[in-house]
Amino acid sequence: MAHHGAEIFLAARKKGVDLYFEASVAGGIPVIKGLREGLIGNEVEGIYGILNGTSNYILSEMGKGEGRSFEAALAEAQQRGYAERNPRLDLNGMDTAHKLSVLTLLAFGRAILPEKMHVEGINGITADDIRNAAGFGSVIKLLGIAKRSGRSLEARVHPVLLPKNHPLASVHGVHNAVSVKGDWVGELMLTGQGAGRRPTTSAVVADIVDVARNLAFGTPQRVPLPGPNKDIRQIRRIGQLEGRYYFRFACIDRPGVLSRISQILGSHRISIASMVQKDRRRDQVVPLIMTTHEARERDVHAALKLIGKLSIVRGKPVRIRMERA
Repeated sequence: MAHHGAEIFLAARKKGVDLYFEASVAGGIPVIKGLREGLIGNEVEGIYGILNGTSNYILSEMGKGEGRSFEAALAEAQQRGYAERNPRLDLNGMDTAHKLSVLTLLAFGRAILPEKMHVEGINGITADDIRNAAGFGSVIKLLGIAKRSGRSLEARVHPVLLPKNHPLASVHGVHNAVSVKGDWVGELMLTGQGAGRRPTTSAVVADIVDVARNLAFGTPQRVPLPGPNKDIRQIRRIGQLEGRYYFRFACIDRPGVLSRISQILGSHRISIASMVQKDRRRDQVVPLIMTTHEARERDVHAALKLIGKLSIVRGKPVRIRMERA
C-alpha cells in the first residue's frame, strides 16, 4: 500500500470493487476507518503518529529508572517477541515511513513514497539523551509527521522531544497512537495495540464484515477511495522547515570551547535557548547540551557539519528536533 496504493485505489475504482486494509497501519486501532469515514467532513491539517511498537518499547525501557542502554532494551524486546531477529526497518524508521505514506494518501490525497521522505531512526539515541530530555520536561518519541500548510505538504519520520504533557508522550511500551487534527473536529487521538495476532485479527474481521455487508446490500465502494489532490502543489523538503532543536556535543573540556561552538551557531542564525554542561573534567571529553530557538533545518545541518569537524569535538553531534505537535 505504501508503494502502490494510488495505483491500487485507481484499479479498485475502475472495477467498482471494495478495498479495505485496516490492518496495514497501527494494528487494531481503527485509524484508517476513522480517516475514511469518521473524518470525511474534515480537511485534515496534520497527523502525528507513534506507528512502530518496537521503537516505542525500546525508548520506553530506556526511560525507566536509571535508564537502560539501547542494546539492552533491544535485547529485551527481542526476547519478549516485540522485535524481529533483524529489526532494521523498525529501528531505522522505515516501517514508520511505510505506514505514514498510507495515512498521507488517505488524509491528503497525495502519495509520498517512503523513499521521498526524510527518515531517521532511533539508533543514535542514548540513555543520556532520554535523561536530558526529562530535564527539559520532555520525552523522546519516534514520530511519523505529516502536515499541510496551504498548498504545501510535508511528511517526515524522526525522533522528537515532546513535552511530557502532550497526549502522545504518555503512550508507552508496544502501543501505537495516532493524533489527527481536522479543521472541524480539532485534535483527536486514537491509541492501542499496534501489532500482534489479536489486534491484527480484530482489524481484518472488521474489514470482512464491512465487505460482507456491502455485498449483502449490493453497495460496493460504500467507502470512498481517495483520488489525487490537485490543490497540493508542493512537497516541502526537510531543509525548508523551521523548528527548535536539542543538541548534544561530546567536547574536550578546555577554555573557549563554548565560544567556538556558539560562534558557528550564531553565524548560521541559530540562537541558543538553554545550555547545560555536566561533569566538568579539564582536558577530558564531556557532554555539552543545548536547546535552540526557532531555526531553519538547512542552517542547522550546515552548522553541525562544521562543528563536527572541530578538533575539540569528538564524534558526530547529536540533533533531535523539538516538536510542540
